[in-house]
Amino acid sequence: MNKQLLLERYYSRLVALERRAPLTAETYRFEISRFLDWLAGENLSLGQTVCLADVTRYLAYRRSVDGIDSRSVAKAISALRSFFRFFEEDQYGGSADFVSLLQIPHYPDKLPHVHRKEDVDRLLSLIDINSPLGIRNRALYELIYSAGLRISEAVSLNTDGMFLSKYIARVTGKGRRERLVIFGADAAHWLRSYLAEARPVLMGRRNHKAFFVSRTGKRLSRKGIWKNYCALANQAGLNTKLHTLRHTFATELLAGGADLRSVQELLGHAEITTTQIYTHVNQSRLKENHRKYLPKLKSWSPEP
Repeated sequence: MNKQLLLERYYSRLVALERRAPLTAETYRFEISRFLDWLAGENLSLGQTVCLADVTRYLAYRRSVDGIDSRSVAKAISALRSFFRFFEEDQYGGSADFVSLLQIPHYPDKLPHVHRKEDVDRLLSLIDINSPLGIRNRALYELIYSAGLRISEAVSLNTDGMFLSKYIARVTGKGRRERLVIFGADAAHWLRSYLAEARPVLMGRRNHKAFFVSRTGKRLSRKGIWKNYCALANQAGLNTKLHTLRHTFATELLAGGADLRSVQELLGHAEITTTQIYTHVNQSRLKENHRKYLPKLKSWSPEP
């Protein structure tokens, strides 16, 4: 059985029939590619010799060798369930019943890590803006922070979706849902600089709608954004991920008095329960500041 052909057929099903977002489909395809490679190394054959015990061993392998956590194991199980349904329904043979017995691991809700505003300002100020790439990076990270964008949303931005005079951008989020986001004056300043000074240089003779482009004029990739930000965070001495800017955006909105429903709309969350975790972040920061700045009140308790 040709592995690449199988993966392409599976990917097509994810996008066309299951209506999965492209990023989710890519994640599932990557996971199944890893699984097929593991099967080959174990001399196992799909649809004939693979059983629940084998899949369980594979997940244990991913934990021990790749060091994935419970959240990633849950994603792997979702991918495996989807793949075995496809494998059975496309008449490759075998049964997908056993994968339904896989237990999704429980993982505790972790409070998202957020930055202080002064840390974000310091990080952004470290970007060298004396080159087209530097101006692009400043505009990119200012926008992600100011609008609370996901990396995939920043990558997919097009020129016809940017309305700088109105401080609005049209983005495509998870599930291909479109929404309008608002950004601030600082982001607008750097976006204008990027359009006027940097993007024409990077584009050269190319002509397409991608808003953020690489040094070769192609649409900037998620990997490119991530690598540039990691280098910048290391320079700033921050143990952080790019997604932390989105968490910080949401937390600052709520701390400033924004209502939960508005923050949900701006972040593009399908369920308000996803947004509610930021209320716990605010409570956690309040307690931390209380301990830090009011140490003499640690044992204080209200009178009955």
